[in-house]
Amino acid sequence: MSLLKKFKNPRAQHNFEGRTCSITSVGSYVPSRVLTNADLEKMVDTTDDWITSRTGIKERRIAAADEFTSDIASKAALLAMERANITADQIDLIIVATITPDMHFPSTACLVQQKLGARRAAAFDIEAACSGFIFGLEIGQQFIMSRTYETVLVIGAEKLSTIVDWQDRNTCVLFGDGAGAAILQHRPQAHGLLTACMGSDGGKASLLSMPAGGSRCPATAESVSSRLHFLRMDGKETFKSAVNAMNSAAQEAMRRCDIDITQIKCVIPHQANRRIIDAVGERLGVTPEQLFVNLEKYGNTSAASVAIALDEAVTSGRIHRGDLVLLVVFGAGLTWGAAVIEW
Repeated sequence: MSLLKKFKNPRAQHNFEGRTCSITSVGSYVPSRVLTNADLEKMVDTTDDWITSRTGIKERRIAAADEFTSDIASKAALLAMERANITADQIDLIIVATITPDMHFPSTACLVQQKLGARRAAAFDIEAACSGFIFGLEIGQQFIMSRTYETVLVIGAEKLSTIVDWQDRNTCVLFGDGAGAAILQHRPQAHGLLTACMGSDGGKASLLSMPAGGSRCPATAESVSSRLHFLRMDGKETFKSAVNAMNSAAQEAMRRCDIDITQIKCVIPHQANRRIIDAVGERLGVTPEQLFVNLEKYGNTSAASVAIALDEAVTSGRIHRGDLVLLVVFGAGLTWGAAVIEW
């Protein structure tokens, strides 16, 4: 039976003359420097056992001092472009999801456009923290479905090492740098991006934030000395919110497609914490064979997290043409989302 007949495409009623949107290529990049748990033992009061038992992370990648978010984003994008056999002048739109832009403005997407030589492309950033890649996919597919653009480049990229407080043992062990990219195009006879569920709760914004650096608290000597320009997190409350939101979003995404978890070939959750991943997996009924985890190698790379994992799942042979893939994420904002994709 054709996969097209196995499940409902919830976008069909909104489709423009059958115009669907597929991910036709992916790519990722992580910096060469590896920061292990043993390295962190020399920096803060922690141990490998403590980090591993509570997070599942063994190491993370750290960008060089002269390697910026636009650089790592461009490297991931170039790999995705090479695999899709497209040139820079074929890209119509560049969307970069990040909370660590090169600067407040201009957008990191514009800097990526210049580095790629994609002079035809419009470019902008979005900020949805760890949910950014799924938010970017949903935005990008609207341009493909409406025939506004033929080729959209979506990138999740972060240099979180620049906003991590390396004196805070509870948070500095969690994060790493990296980027993942996806090329979106219409692929005939394919469902592609079936649905994406997105949500937010600004009432819990204080659970995970960087207090200073914006118009509310501009940079001053006092804000710097108070370490307000670093990431802060209420770990316990964030954990509970993440598990509930990711489970709900994933269930809703599958409900819209009239499928259940047994029809999903690969589940790729946001790579934040092994306990969160296991709790969400248990609630969804995910088997070990379905679950893809690379958290131990990279830690939490925020908007790049599921993008890097998706690339590794594809290149390692865990995902093949026609498979159903479930992405599920959670981040500051609070934000969350889930997407079902026919590969």
